[in-house]
Amino acid sequence: MAEAGLFAAYAAIGTMAVAPIYFGSFSSLDRLKSTHKKKRDHDEFTEFSDSEDEEDETEAVSTEDAYMFPVYGSIALFSMYLVFKYLNTDWVNYLLSAYFAVLGVAALAQVGVRIVKGTTGIKLPLYHVHLVHKHKTMLHLRFSNLHLAMLGVSMVLTGLYLFSKNWVISNLLGLAFSFSAITLIRLDSFKSGMIMLAGLFAYDIFWVFGTEVMVSVAKNFDAPIKVVFPKDVFPADGKLQFTMLGLGDIVVPGIFLALALRFDRHQYLAKLGYDKEKALPKALNGKHRGFGFPVPYFTSCMGAYVAGLATTISVMHVFKAAQPALLYLSPACILAIVGTAVMRGEVKQVFAYTEESKTEEENKAKPIKTAPTHRYNLRNQPGAHATPASAGELADDEQEVASVAKVLEETVDPIANVSDSESKKPKAKRAAKKTKAKK
Repeated sequence: MAEAGLFAAYAAIGTMAVAPIYFGSFSSLDRLKSTHKKKRDHDEFTEFSDSEDEEDETEAVSTEDAYMFPVYGSIALFSMYLVFKYLNTDWVNYLLSAYFAVLGVAALAQVGVRIVKGTTGIKLPLYHVHLVHKHKTMLHLRFSNLHLAMLGVSMVLTGLYLFSKNWVISNLLGLAFSFSAITLIRLDSFKSGMIMLAGLFAYDIFWVFGTEVMVSVAKNFDAPIKVVFPKDVFPADGKLQFTMLGLGDIVVPGIFLALALRFDRHQYLAKLGYDKEKALPKALNGKHRGFGFPVPYFTSCMGAYVAGLATTISVMHVFKAAQPALLYLSPACILAIVGTAVMRGEVKQVFAYTEESKTEEENKAKPIKTAPTHRYNLRNQPGAHATPASAGELADDEQEVASVAKVLEETVDPIANVSDSESKKPKAKRAAKKTKAKK
């Protein structure tokens, strides 16, 4: 009976690992652009729209970032090890729980909205909130009543987790984090992905087999950074024992699989002759997203991930010892992509494929903005005198704008613009006339 419960736990862990990867990968697919979608003018305010097709800003992982992943990860891991070793564990976990609670509210709400919209197809009008400073939009929030409802639900669930540390809610938070990360973090190429996986492969081996650091932090870190499932749901002594999988073993391969899916779509669109500067190909039937396409790379990589995870669990079960999952997952995912590319004769295309995050793409396409300025024709201003700095229309640079402002201040009262020397001239003339008259 205990053995059956253990295998059920393994199956549950596997399901919780695959689900956010699958749905997060498809969520990372951008809406296709075409000439049918009008480009918006980014002026002082972002355009008000009830369309929910706008993409979230994404974070690109470059080759340089991929090289540094193991370094940053090692620094963070060892720092946490020292913190738990020399500081009060309870207080550290209180702070970490508060931090992850804030992140969890946002992640759960966003995932909840996507689930409801995906299952019901509901569309609601959007509210817009702008935070503007000096004619520049610093923050733009778009939300509907559904967002507010899911925000309330996520706040309640997160509050329950903080007080109860319930493992089910902890899993929900972990899955939400994984889904959001896979959706928003994007590798810019397969080269970057392979470097990242290879680096974290060595990272996992060193910190698990070479030291006690990884296991120690995992046991002391009381936050939703892992998915867990009880080995026996109804233990005789009432004490639950869990099998677990870290979120890193989901997110890291997950963003690599998401890249494979986007490459599959890229290959399909290339065959259709898709060009974002032209109308959509007829084969898409006017769909900017949600259309079907072959997924050979994603399928092979997902199969390799499942096989690698099964191998990890099997070795852990046989040897009764924690295993670094990326030891098996990293080679499996890399070999799946390379093997598929060789079989399809697309090795060159795979390693030549690159993509940019939405933020980078917009920054390149967006014209450089300057501070809003105004042109003044001072010839029409009463009392203004033509000088090299004020005659005609002034160029829009900072010094000349400052000169304009100064001249405008001086021309508010035409009488005040007359210099002292000029105001004394009429008096001097009258005095001269009086002198002549007396003579």
